[in-house]
Amino acid sequence: MSSFAQLAEYLSYPFVVNAIIVGALVALCSSLLGTTLVMKRLSYIGDGLSHVAFGAYAVAAVAGTTREMLFIAPVTVIAAVLLLRRGQSSKVKGDAAIAMMSVTAVAAGYLIMNVFGTKSNVSGDVCSTLFGSTSILTLTAFDVGVCGVMSVAVVGGFALLYNRIFAVTFDEAFSQAIGLPVARYNLAVAIMIAFVIVVGMNLVGALLLSALVVFPALSAMRVCRTFRSVTALAAAIGVVCALIGILASILFSTPVGSTIVLFDAVAFTLFCLVGKLSGSKAV
Repeated sequence: MSSFAQLAEYLSYPFVVNAIIVGALVALCSSLLGTTLVMKRLSYIGDGLSHVAFGAYAVAAVAGTTREMLFIAPVTVIAAVLLLRRGQSSKVKGDAAIAMMSVTAVAAGYLIMNVFGTKSNVSGDVCSTLFGSTSILTLTAFDVGVCGVMSVAVVGGFALLYNRIFAVTFDEAFSQAIGLPVARYNLAVAIMIAFVIVVGMNLVGALLLSALVVFPALSAMRVCRTFRSVTALAAAIGVVCALIGILASILFSTPVGSTIVLFDAVAFTLFCLVGKLSGSKAV
């Protein structure tokens, strides 16, 4: 059977369609927000929140919760709020606060799963959660539904606040001087990225999610000069790499998350070459 025939057969299965839908939505949302986070030098927030999400997953798994996402989502959003507020007002600021929270969450999550977990294959569960599932069979219709709702909220929120997010991204001091509630918009972005992390854990894994946020934005910045064009191209790159990565993982039986990130890295390398050849300057 040829690769195309095999792929066509796989696409007839609902679980494959579920993975493609979730992958495209997660890549779209993370790429949109990635441009803002990278330009504001806040890309580490996504990495920190993904670690917190892992800790929340560990608690949900030990508690026997059938719908882990309903527990992980509010915990990750609360962490986003605390990170921004504590990072700005406390003696432990910025990246130090995020490093402390992320390391503590991962350590606590792994400890909880080892001490209180009832499953025999704890290492397998941890690897699956951190690096993405090795099988796309894990995505259910419920996961797709939750992903769809959260994706609509993220894309809709980004579109609604686009002008204000643009202003805060490029000149936070000026935006604050003219009366824009900068802290509120930063908080909105953090909450949206928390949603993206929650829905992307099953597909890509907690540790690899930040790659979906950073790589497409950095790739687009190699060839584009405006915020709007970078955002649009980053979204396109993210979705295309996610779809190619999912399809490649199906054909070659490779881990979904790692395959997607690999294609994101390849895309970044290609856009770096294109940027150098064309003489484009990043935003």
